[in-house]
Amino acid sequence: MASFGLRRHTILSRCLRSLARPLFQPSSGRGFSSTAIPILLERVGFIGLGNMGFHMATNLINAGYTVTVHDIDIGTMKKFSERGVPAKETPREVAESSDVIITMLPSSSNVLDVYTGQNGLLSSGNHLSPWLFIDSSTIDPQTSRLLSDKVSKYHLKGKKGYAENPIMLDAPVSGGVPAAEAGTLTFMIGGMEEAYLAAKPLFLSMGKNTIYCGGTGNGVAAKLCNNLALAISMLGVSEAFALGQSLGITASTLTKVFKSSSARCWISDSYNPVPGVMAGVPSSRNYDGGFTSKLMAKDLTLAMAAATEVGFKCPITSEAYDIYKKMCDEGFESKDFSCVFRHYYSGKDEN
Repeated sequence: MASFGLRRHTILSRCLRSLARPLFQPSSGRGFSSTAIPILLERVGFIGLGNMGFHMATNLINAGYTVTVHDIDIGTMKKFSERGVPAKETPREVAESSDVIITMLPSSSNVLDVYTGQNGLLSSGNHLSPWLFIDSSTIDPQTSRLLSDKVSKYHLKGKKGYAENPIMLDAPVSGGVPAAEAGTLTFMIGGMEEAYLAAKPLFLSMGKNTIYCGGTGNGVAAKLCNNLALAISMLGVSEAFALGQSLGITASTLTKVFKSSSARCWISDSYNPVPGVMAGVPSSRNYDGGFTSKLMAKDLTLAMAAATEVGFKCPITSEAYDIYKKMCDEGFESKDFSCVFRHYYSGKDEN
């Protein structure tokens, strides 16, 4: 990280290289198990138990981690406490009993409030218990970098190897609610590479793919680029299907064409927006569930803001944002983003 001096970076790297090696608990009577949980990852605090976080935290619990949770929804916390999982009233209380903190929150303002607000993760003075903070929220890269720099200025209450200061990784995800539930998420990680390697067992308890993207903020930057491309792809495929219908070609036929031709993509293969073509996707259930138009509009806003900061023009992204903003204004903010086929292009269901 840019704010770290060379000496601090060297010390942390040495510590984290040791953490990345097998630092496991003994298994019962059989020496050491390669599937055991690394000692400094045992106690995990999870904050943000929404559609994604609920399943991510559940998968950590099922993998054997000692998890403590917090959410503003009392009913959601009760579901965990009924399973014997400690549920705390504030982020500060979660931090006091955790080695690692994972946050999964809707917006930059929510993340800042959980970290820096009253009774937030950083509110207990200059010394913190967790040595690692992982934010899996989709926020803007600048906020992620500023927060990481702030975290690095604190000290640890208990010495963790050679480490004297806590570390932060940005680690947004791709795959949506189905992948969160199935434990098949893809994590895009930014921050110190040694910290990423040390935390990899955590990521692989919630997902199947981890991609190291470089320095702090690069994880969220990669996520914004991914969702920008996803939004534009959905609009292009939906436009093509709607045009095809107007020209007398069924969506099922065009889907077969796309799968065998140069237009093949994830949307046509796995997330078809035309109702009646593909089972198990939001278009098959009136566009309920999935990734909402409101969230897509939010991510496009973040992508455009990031582009503005570096002087980059993205006219197609701007047009995509206008379309998703229109979807939200017309009452479809809670519908999956594939609803543009029906509600923007006036596409027809496949009978």
